[in-house]
Amino acid sequence: MTDPTTMCRKHLLGEHVELHMLVGALRKGISLYGYIKNDLIEPSMIFFRHKQIAEEMVDRGYNHKSPLSIKDTMRTDHLAPYQVMHRINRHVAREDLHSRCPECKQRHDQMYDDNQSGTHTWRMV
Repeated sequence: MTDPTTMCRKHLLGEHVELHMLVGALRKGISLYGYIKNDLIEPSMIFFRHKQIAEEMVDRGYNHKSPLSIKDTMRTDHLAPYQVMHRINRHVAREDLHSRCPECKQRHDQMYDDNQSGTHTWRMV
């Protein structure tokens, strides 16, 4: 779950599509085990994450016409409680993305200065 403001267009829009696909899986009662096992999603955060992504899309001037209902994102009865509450390692997720996408890394580096403790300091660009 990388900061959407630092994501390139391809990854921002790609994650948006993936969130809608995940909600479709939740509606159908399809297991998300592989996504959770591979540390790719936080099921309890799908609605909030979609909101972040959609806001960034609008901020960039993209059209967003596919809202999600909180009801649909909370259809998790078929998931085990540990799956619903799963949290990914955000630092690892960010580093993985940056290793695969130079544009996302560059956007991140333009907005943040990493200090020795691993926390971030906002830098005005």
